Amino acid sequence: MRAIIYARYSTDNQRETSIDDQARLCRVLAEREGWTVTGVHADNRVSGSTPVSARPGGTALLADALAERFDVLLIEGLDRLSRDLIEQERVVRRLEHVGIRLVGISDGYDSQSQARKLHRGMRGLINEIYLDDLRAKVHRGLDGQFARGFFAGGLPYGYRSVAVGEDGHRLEIDETQARWVRFIFEQYAAGHGCRTIACELNRRGVSSPRGSSWAVSAIYGNRAKGCGILNNDLYHGLYVWNRSQFQPDPETGKRKRRERPAHEWRRRETPELCIVPEALWQTVKHRQETRRIVGGGRGRGRPVSTLLGGLMTCGICGAPVVAVDARRYGCSHAHDRGVCRGVYATRQATERTVLSIIVDDMLAPAALAALQADVRAVQREQLETAGARHKTRGTRSAQIEREIAHLTDAIAIMGLSEALRTRLVAAEAEHRQLVVEEAAVPVTEETIDEIPNLLSEYRELLADMPAALREDVPRTRSILRDILGPVRLVPDKYNDVYAEVDGYGEALKIPINSTLTKVVAGVGFEPTTFGL
Repeated sequence: MRAIIYARYSTDNQRETSIDDQARLCRVLAEREGWTVTGVHADNRVSGSTPVSARPGGTALLADALAERFDVLLIEGLDRLSRDLIEQERVVRRLEHVGIRLVGISDGYDSQSQARKLHRGMRGLINEIYLDDLRAKVHRGLDGQFARGFFAGGLPYGYRSVAVGEDGHRLEIDETQARWVRFIFEQYAAGHGCRTIACELNRRGVSSPRGSSWAVSAIYGNRAKGCGILNNDLYHGLYVWNRSQFQPDPETGKRKRRERPAHEWRRRETPELCIVPEALWQTVKHRQETRRIVGGGRGRGRPVSTLLGGLMTCGICGAPVVAVDARRYGCSHAHDRGVCRGVYATRQATERTVLSIIVDDMLAPAALAALQADVRAVQREQLETAGARHKTRGTRSAQIEREIAHLTDAIAIMGLSEALRTRLVAAEAEHRQLVVEEAAVPVTEETIDEIPNLLSEYRELLADMPAALREDVPRTRSILRDILGPVRLVPDKYNDVYAEVDGYGEALKIPINSTLTKVVAGVGFEPTTFGL
């Protein structure tokens, strides 16, 4: 019997030796049972609420299971597999379906036991309740820290955390970072855009809150959520806690931010932490409100409307290529951060060029021949069964006509009852459907010979593929991502732009347009593109 071990630990409070301890416990049982351990899959610092398929070790485990590379899965307990009852049941049933035995050491679970469903149901419920209880206790502890005057959130830019004995942490202003906070507020109040500010900070080599380059999102953030430099109330001396919570998505396992109702927010005046003068704060708020009104209140999170935005990468820095304006695709890091010289191409030319790869493949002689063969096969199958269906319809039509006549006679003699009316309506509806089917154009040898005309219409549809694909952009983007694979926009030494496609059968490099792009060095540069 081939055995695989799966181990997991979830937080920094546990040590990596926890994986070794779990594996050792499983090896003892395997040795006692005479099973051969062929491998160990593990996940470090991964929550039990994360779906197994969203974990690196969990993905490898499921791949081995589907490939039938082992017979027994050994785990310390069902809580190592998942702390979500539904996810646990989904994974266990998948393993059982391919004939894998699941054995838990500490909780005594065995998928060969007659009481396995009751056992894992109870253990799964206990594990899930434990996770809910843990979240509640953590939140209660943070609430207590806030009540005692400590800081209970992540470290905001412009401050440093100072331990106060063993009780908690308080914030102090970090003047090195605080001067850049004031700089951002002053620049925005003076009328500069967030993109220009981000480019200037990157030009000066200022590290962002995450230690990388500055982006527009880090500066502007979201007013409603109170995130982003310009929206952090702490900068004008008001500490707001418990505005939001992070909840795992049951499908992906990724944490998503959810806003709490305003009555649950906790507020505390903190004048000692004020970095931005109140007058400057109010000036920035006024400009934000003015821009919101003038801009029609359009916020972030709008559905993606471009076919290829975000599906391509910059061939220079590797950043996503997005729609930078109504006419062009371009490097997001060049456009938003000014840290790349960038690559730009017209949206129309890019979409036409990239989609032409698919169109050319669909119009290749081999593809057209296969399409013709498939259509002929379907039509000949229809032709072979057309006679039998015609005969069946004729017989059934005669039966329905007789049934309608009998029902009409019965109504004339007995009167119209609800039962007779229902049967008559149903019979007449079926008769109408048979008449429609009989009138339909039958498949004949002549219609099979019309395939060349169908191919002409097929070519016309493909010629306008970009317009057709825009009817359902989200679905189209998903399909294009799977078909094309990685796509990079790369400029050559003459700044002509090429699309490099790796995932479409073979590596392709095709020109998008021959444009002359003049890169202007400096803050917030924008390319001047000729010949578009």
